[in-house]
Amino acid sequence: QVQLVESGGGLVQAGDSLRLSCTASGLTFSNYAMGWFRRSPEKECEFVAAFSWGFTTSHVADSVKGRFTISKDNAKTTIYLELASIQPDDTAVYYCAATGQYGIRLSANDYPYWGQGTQVTVAS
Repeated sequence: QVQLVESGGGLVQAGDSLRLSCTASGLTFSNYAMGWFRRSPEKECEFVAAFSWGFTTSHVADSVKGRFTISKDNAKTTIYLELASIQPDDTAVYYCAATGQYGIRLSANDYPYWGQGTQVTVAS
């Protein structure tokens, strides 16, 4: 079955950088779209960044554009989320998700497969 495993979270200082990883298994990597979402007590599940089906394009949410970057390694069936100039508002559990739907998906409802999440806590 499809499994997504995130890693890389932790406690960081405001202004630091961090790289989150999500390794996928049980799927044909190129036949999926994958994305990153985050959830905090103050916010609902918020879209952060995603690749389209087949990883041909990507999109980063306006709220983090210029600070966050999504990338991938096909050989490792892994996507990454690079967080730069981290702010206290970035404190959240970060989830990666996968879907077989075409296009680029910005809604959590479009993703049937989810990882367990990785906590990012930003000390101000």
